[in-house]
Amino acid sequence: MSPLRSGWRAGPVSGVDGPVLVSVTAFTYRHLRDLPGITLAAIRLRREWPELDGAVGLWLWAEPSSRRVGSVSVWTGETALRGFVGVPLHVGIMRRYRDRGEVSASTWWSGELDQPEIWRAAVRWLR
Repeated sequence: MSPLRSGWRAGPVSGVDGPVLVSVTAFTYRHLRDLPGITLAAIRLRREWPELDGAVGLWLWAEPSSRRVGSVSVWTGETALRGFVGVPLHVGIMRRYRDRGEVSASTWWSGELDQPEIWRAAVRWLR
């Protein structure tokens, strides 16, 4: 079964012609009481998405029965992804929750912005 996911949130980069960098993150939280805060943090980050340099698009996803949440984000390249990792809102969230669960992540290049294929590849990685 695939994780639940949000709709695609487009970034400021549209009409990408060529390779894109895909980043998949998974956070397994230890305590259910952390889920409301994690959810609000994800929504705040998603709201900022259209302002992030090099952001192409994003899905948020969740597997409530496994206490797993995360994102599948698409970028113009590594510089854009690194820039996001250093955004103060993201840094604050990571500091707040880093001891409340386990994070895993992966990145890869996709030859084009093929949303269905990117999602399928992300789900394969999550399994």
